[in-house]
Amino acid sequence: MSSRPIKRSISSRLVLLFTLAAALLLLCGLGVLYWIVVQQAFAEDNAVLADKVLALRSDLEKAEGLRILQDQVNTIRPGEQPVYWIRLLDANGQIMAESASMGETLPRSVFPAPSSHEAPTLSPRNFRKDAKLFSLVTTAEMVAGRPVLVQVGQDRSTDDEFTKKFGALLAIVLTLGVMAAAIIAVNVTRRGLRPLAEMTDALKRIGPTQLNERLGATGWPLELEPMARAFDDMFDRLEESFTRLSQFSADLAHELRTPVANIMGEAEVCLTKSRTAGEYREVIESCMGECARLSGIIDNLLFLARAESSDRQIQPAWFDGRAALDKIADYYRTGADERKIAITCEGQGQVQADPLLFGRAVSNLVDNALRFSPDHGTIALRVNVNAGATEVTVEDNGTGIPPAHISRVFDRFYRVDSSRPSGGSGLGLALVKSISELHGGRTSISSEEGRGTAVTLTFPG
Repeated sequence: MSSRPIKRSISSRLVLLFTLAAALLLLCGLGVLYWIVVQQAFAEDNAVLADKVLALRSDLEKAEGLRILQDQVNTIRPGEQPVYWIRLLDANGQIMAESASMGETLPRSVFPAPSSHEAPTLSPRNFRKDAKLFSLVTTAEMVAGRPVLVQVGQDRSTDDEFTKKFGALLAIVLTLGVMAAAIIAVNVTRRGLRPLAEMTDALKRIGPTQLNERLGATGWPLELEPMARAFDDMFDRLEESFTRLSQFSADLAHELRTPVANIMGEAEVCLTKSRTAGEYREVIESCMGECARLSGIIDNLLFLARAESSDRQIQPAWFDGRAALDKIADYYRTGADERKIAITCEGQGQVQADPLLFGRAVSNLVDNALRFSPDHGTIALRVNVNAGATEVTVEDNGTGIPPAHISRVFDRFYRVDSSRPSGGSGLGLALVKSISELHGGRTSISSEEGRGTAVTLTFPG
């Protein structure tokens, strides 16, 4: 059984990241400060130690320098805490003079090798004993023509204690800084995420009965404005879809109610008294016609529902568009000849589409054109290639469509005038548009009232 993923809030992540970043910056800054201060303190001590060694050399260069230096060393009494410890050694390593208690605190073995008289800089060695820190140097000097080793120890315990206290102080500052950064991060994060909570509250207020409410793209932080705009666009689409769905439900109920009412009415009238076999047959045939109408509506609705589903698969293929139009025209010519309506085909072009769906779309357009064309009228079917796309147009010289209705003729169940003898359900053009969009194409219509209508299907090449 797999464990459920741990959910982490954005605020906790922001607080953690902000605190870690502040801790890292404080650590780096305080670390650099500590290093600079410690290095500066030790550099100053080294400079003072170098000055002390130079002073000792200056004393040794005098005629009585050795005796002066011995007297200087011997003036340090036992029990005193000198800053400098000095030891003089002859060429055989015998102690000529040394500070009191130096042998116990700083034995000869802990000092570094002697540096030459010409050495430009000293290289002291740090030596720690108990709680004290010493810097040790050894120089080789010539006194009255004989070599003398001078060992000098500098007590740096005060500086060492200072660095420890300074480090502890910086650690406290770092701890307090991290705590302050965490507190600031919590408050800043809460304030920064407050617009999200306000947006959430605003979204909760929007429901099926308040789809007209919007968040508004202004008044939000810059980072949230695109999200607010996207939500408003989504609600626009939802409101439009909800309105269309409500209208569709009402239209569907109206369309289904009429044939059902006709069937029920005829059946009730038929059952009021005994009828002849011929009369029963007429009623059954009328009911069959209404059932056929219901079946056609249901078939078209199922097709539209499937066409709008995301997993709808089509099988496009290249075929001769002119030959397909000729075949459709031949099918409708029989009915058209009865009303003296001429159906013509024009143009050439290859079409990439599902042949069955293509035939259904064009057939619906021809059927509409026949329904609204007057006797002795004309219907033209044209195909041509324009800018890499194939355009198929069905044009008639019928009654046309008023401009006020052009934008809605592709809506389901929409009829320009219910008084027209169309006999349709208002799904034909909606089905044509769905087929065109299913192929990645588009549908356009142009009409002039009293002069005819032209519908064009564009299929991408």
